[in-house]
Amino acid sequence: MVMIGMVHPGSMGAAVGGLLVEVGHDVAWAGDGRSPATHDRATTAGLRDVATLAALTEADVVVSLCPPAAATQVAEAIAATGFVGTYVDANAVSPDTARSIVDHLAAAGAATVVDGSIVGGPPRPGDDVPTRLYLSGVGAPDVADLFDDEALEVVVLDGPVGAASALKMGFAGWTKAASALAVALRAMARADGVEAALLAEWDRSLPGMRVTERSGRAGPLAAKAWRFEGELREVAASLAAHDLPDGFHHAAADVYAALADLKDTPDPDMDDLMAQLLHGR
Repeated sequence: MVMIGMVHPGSMGAAVGGLLVEVGHDVAWAGDGRSPATHDRATTAGLRDVATLAALTEADVVVSLCPPAAATQVAEAIAATGFVGTYVDANAVSPDTARSIVDHLAAAGAATVVDGSIVGGPPRPGDDVPTRLYLSGVGAPDVADLFDDEALEVVVLDGPVGAASALKMGFAGWTKAASALAVALRAMARADGVEAALLAEWDRSLPGMRVTERSGRAGPLAAKAWRFEGELREVAASLAAHDLPDGFHHAAADVYAALADLKDTPDPDMDDLMAQLLHGR
């Protein structure tokens, strides 16, 4: 049994932590100051509350699963504790951000940093296509050995820290940006009175692209836009690092920023999304 610290158990972190509990590991989290919803998720997943971050870093392995914009701050907080175990940054960040996290941990002690990225939703037993966890860097095979569950497929990449993050940026740079483009174009068509005709043309000419479906996921788009903005900024930074155009992904991030206020709207529908994009309400 390995003690594993989970920072912070949102829907993805709680699901991944729950899988680790199921295979016999002691999975802990720091509950001080966290919301009742987070406490409920952690309890349901079988995670042990050790209250403070300092107590959490007594673990052999710490896994960070947080909003991309908070990834560096979380790493700095862990580094400040003098943690010397294995730190798995499984956030949707650019390769440069992942490498900077290595620097933060190295400056504070002897922690081993493993780069991780997740493709898919929170893992659930019985899903037709399992969620994938990609890992890279020294220590990646050891982290992979912690898992043994069909709901999460673990893939070790032959590359240093940054490789797993680069794969995530390439994947999210298509899926989340394509959704942002589709919903923005749909808002434009609605404003010009041709929304229904555009949807019909998408379905007729681009059936395999599922553009209408991608633009119509009101609930997920509203609930996660606040998080997707940061992810798309990281994609833009990944492109800019190689002198590739980054403007489209900043624009996609702007779409999600415009939708962020819908996070707590109960049962949002397309009218809510369109109104928010077109009128900011």
